[in-house]
Amino acid sequence: MAQFMDVHHDMRGITADQLREAHQADLAIEKDENVHFERAWADPESGTVYCLSEGPSAEAVQRIHERAGHKADEIHEVSLSI
Repeated sequence: MAQFMDVHHDMRGITADQLREAHQADLAIEKDENVHFERAWADPESGTVYCLSEGPSAEAVQRIHERAGHKADEIHEVSLSI
């Protein structure tokens, strides 16, 4: 399984509760695409949200995000980490 970092823009003002709800929406259906969302971070001031996931492809990650109601603006495969 590959790791992916995706980026959501234009979420200015997002709260901790809203981030938690969005993450839970992904977790509720992630198995449908054999994806696992590991963690999410947000900067409410800039409106940027980052999600770290593991799955078979960027397309599978995007399908879950779309179904959960928050399509990613960018998805990057993380091929190297320490």
